[in-house]
Amino acid sequence: MIFCPLYSGSSGNSIFVASQNAKILVDVGMPGKSIESALKHINQDPSDIDGIFITHEHSDHIKGAGIISRRYDIPIYANQNTWEAMEIKLGKIKENNIRIISDNYVDIKDMHIINYSISHDAADPIGFALCSGNKKACIATDLGYFSPEVKNIIKDADVILLESNHDVEMVKFGPYPYPLKRRILSDVGHLSNEACGQAIVEIMSEKQKHIILGHLSKTNNYPDLAYQTVLNILNENHIEIGRDISLKLARRDMPSDVINF
Repeated sequence: MIFCPLYSGSSGNSIFVASQNAKILVDVGMPGKSIESALKHINQDPSDIDGIFITHEHSDHIKGAGIISRRYDIPIYANQNTWEAMEIKLGKIKENNIRIISDNYVDIKDMHIINYSISHDAADPIGFALCSGNKKACIATDLGYFSPEVKNIIKDADVILLESNHDVEMVKFGPYPYPLKRRILSDVGHLSNEACGQAIVEIMSEKQKHIILGHLSKTNNYPDLAYQTVLNILNENHIEIGRDISLKLARRDMPSDVINF
């Protein structure tokens, strides 16, 4: 399989995932031209995309979804509540490209795409686990907290994009108004650097994992701070980079490294 965050951050999110026969995007939270440019950067053709999967209706996850769907005739998959919440923002979508997720999985060619509930302040937010053969990649961002369900889904994954959104002290003493600070730090907000590090400790197993820290806040975090905070927690728990896991940062404004696994 191939896994690549095209963009990851509070200003826009999109992830490219491919198996031997299927290619999908999870979220399209950047303008259409930016998505096309990112796919070209990793030598992928937008016209080859088999489906767009939406985690939730916030603009940093759907901004370019309607445009890309119309331009390349690509189906958009989302659950009923998310469709109702985002439909007006997408613009007109061809009827046969409106795909309501009514079960806990969708199969596209040789890719098995499992959805699972997450805690976030959206209509009906979900994460995705993408499987082909014996390989599994998981996308776990926009998590208010690291729930037992999320832990159970991602613990055996080979590749995980895991939220490391903010530094708690930066949120507390930062410029945001109090209601927004309270929302970010709540159980329907975002996962902090510290919570991300602890989550990684909880899912460690004998299988070596590729962990990508994603959805970093531009205002309440720094890439180096997120990485070092997580690294310190791993070191405290005798988890060694290179031996036990690979740890990388997803880039905000351009595609991250392509992971083949």
